[in-house]
Amino acid sequence: MRASCSASIQNSTSIVFDRRQDRILRVAEVAALKISDIDSERMLLRVERGKGGRYRNAMLPADLLPLLREWWKAGRQQGVMHSGGWLFPGQDTMRPISTRQLHRVVVDAARAASITRRVGPHTLRHSFATHLLEDGVDVRVIQVLLGHSRLETTALYTKVATRTVRAVISPLDRLGMLATTQARPDG
Repeated sequence: MRASCSASIQNSTSIVFDRRQDRILRVAEVAALKISDIDSERMLLRVERGKGGRYRNAMLPADLLPLLREWWKAGRQQGVMHSGGWLFPGQDTMRPISTRQLHRVVVDAARAASITRRVGPHTLRHSFATHLLEDGVDVRVIQVLLGHSRLETTALYTKVATRTVRAVISPLDRLGMLATTQARPDG
């Protein structure tokens, strides 16, 4: 039974990583999630054991909720999921999955996708923040989503958001465009 539980844990954990929740949460936060941390009404995950022991809410993507419900049912049938227990139980179901095991899941998924770069859970988190920046999301919103206490920490992601830098139009360029449109005759 232990081997099948481990395989199921790995499969469902892969689903969670595939669904991008790991991009918002730190690997230790994913490991520490409990069933009771899922707020399906407000579509939030309560992170009660975040970095520095801080509490915060994280987004629960709509397409992840049905997968988590399937995981819950399968885990209950196998006897590894308990009402007040861990969302991702470890080998001993009374303890959470280890961060090392979660790291292995990401590395294995990258290998399966033929990604040759060195990849880990933090790589996905970093990519998530970079994509948000490149899509024009305010850095303060990203700060809250990532659970950073200092804006300076989130600002580190701006150094890699090159598409954002290229898309910026200088105020001086805008003045130049304005001057050319005003200089045209009306008629």
